[in-house]
Amino acid sequence: MLKKSTKKSVKKAAKKTARNASKPAAKKTAKKTPTKAKKTAKKTPKTAVKKAAKKASKITAKKTVKKTPKITQKIRPKNALNDYLAENVRTGIIYPGTAAYLANLSLVAAVAPKVAAGVVKELADQRANLKLIASENYCSLAVQFAMGNLLTDKYAEGIPEHRFYAGCGNIDAVESYAVDQAKKLFGARHAYVQPHSGADANLIAYWAIITARVSEPELAKMGEANPSKLSREDWNALRAKAGNQRLLGMDYYSGGHLTHGYRHNVSAQMFDAYSYGVNKETGLLDYDEIERMAMEIKPLILLAGYSAYPRKVNFARMREIADKAGAVFMVDMAHFAGLVAGKVLTGEFDPVAHAHVVTTTTHKTLRGPRGGIVLCTDEFAESVDKGCPLVMGGPLGHVMAAKAVALTEANSPKFKSYAASIVKNAETMSKHCIAQGMTVATGGTENHLFLIDVTPFGLTGRQAESALRECGVTLNRNSLPYDKNGPWYTSGLRIGTPAVTTLGMGPDEMKEIAAVIKLVLSNTKPETVAEGENAGKPSKAKYNTDAKAAKEAKSRVKALLDSFPVYPNLDLEALRKAFC
Repeated sequence: MLKKSTKKSVKKAAKKTARNASKPAAKKTAKKTPTKAKKTAKKTPKTAVKKAAKKASKITAKKTVKKTPKITQKIRPKNALNDYLAENVRTGIIYPGTAAYLANLSLVAAVAPKVAAGVVKELADQRANLKLIASENYCSLAVQFAMGNLLTDKYAEGIPEHRFYAGCGNIDAVESYAVDQAKKLFGARHAYVQPHSGADANLIAYWAIITARVSEPELAKMGEANPSKLSREDWNALRAKAGNQRLLGMDYYSGGHLTHGYRHNVSAQMFDAYSYGVNKETGLLDYDEIERMAMEIKPLILLAGYSAYPRKVNFARMREIADKAGAVFMVDMAHFAGLVAGKVLTGEFDPVAHAHVVTTTTHKTLRGPRGGIVLCTDEFAESVDKGCPLVMGGPLGHVMAAKAVALTEANSPKFKSYAASIVKNAETMSKHCIAQGMTVATGGTENHLFLIDVTPFGLTGRQAESALRECGVTLNRNSLPYDKNGPWYTSGLRIGTPAVTTLGMGPDEMKEIAAVIKLVLSNTKPETVAEGENAGKPSKAKYNTDAKAAKEAKSRVKALLDSFPVYPNLDLEALRKAFC
């Protein structure tokens, strides 16, 4: 047994050793231990000192182990780029897109790993499913990366060279460039690139038209240019005049859009809204009927444009109707802007050449970031430029940068070829769907989309959409004109070709896709409702797809996507390894 004095010496030495063990230069420090400590160590049995030091070392090690996971979690994603470069530098095959994604997501993962994982999982999902949603596309990596930068930090309410904040010179340059690209692309007199979406663009257009045609003339009559100076009585009179104007747009159930006067949308709240539909027999627009309605209603705005109409619109004829009725002619070309940009829709079918105001999104067929644009004649330019404070707050500088990139891409000769291929692919697929015995609305298409009636299969649109999704085909259910199943279950499917055309697919692939759609739909049956008031009737939601047919469909979809991969310059496995 050790004496009391010896025990004290051991404890003292152990503490000293523990302190030194946690220092980076532990060995050097031990050599420079004061003479007193050395003497104490000599008086203490060596075995006891060793045991005490070992015990102290273990305690320190345990503390270090506890801290290590936190450090590793922070460092691992940051090393994802270095790991990728080290693994691939020998082969000489390094994808800049993958490297950029790894760098980007490493920073994201250091803060929110679930977000980084979600991005990678979305890439995996898109690689595993055919995208036939008419309003979706694949934007370039250049467009994507233009959105991920510090331009998002800057407030820039106003327009270039006329802001409500200081320090907007760089935003001015980016926005001005985007405006110039938009005007060049569409041949427009004026362009406003700030809207965050197509819905925003429409609201700005509506209020700009109301301002120019209603509010400003009324203010002139009152002898006051500034509405803030009006009395309460005059202000309410102006509001009543501006807020009860008439809008005549395409019926939602005939292929129009929510923002065109649909009663569940704000557009129907701000206007006395009316709708024109399609001919019940042909499914086509009846211009004579539209003219009759316009002359009777006398709307402030005659609105054209669609989200689910498979034919061209004669915008020259629509402008004639608008002029005759004394209306402003507005077109929402969100769905087919890429076809206008690519010069597929020209002459009487070019909305920019005939409308007073044109709105669009920058994604869909235009293949840019999610956002909007307003184009207009000189008459409405000043009112449109007052989108802030009229409707919007500050614009998104980083998204305007991405719009500028996408518009530059669309101004290239390659884009014309792409736009033409979109329509050719849609025409080809619709013809093969008809050849497969499917019912296609209006007997085909002249643009980027077409509609299939799924009721001959005994299905609702909801069942058909879900069955196809399970087999690797992503599209959306859609109401058909005069649809008895309503907007939730629907009787139809909307199919678009912008995304698969971006992948490089052509006529042969369109034929194969049509065959896959037929395979799935013809082997899907609705379940029977088991209980309740609809017991014994076919379900409108539940269904069963033959397992063998589903397996074959998935295999054929995989073969298509293996030949035409989504974002081929992104190394999915490297991204999964780093973030999933």
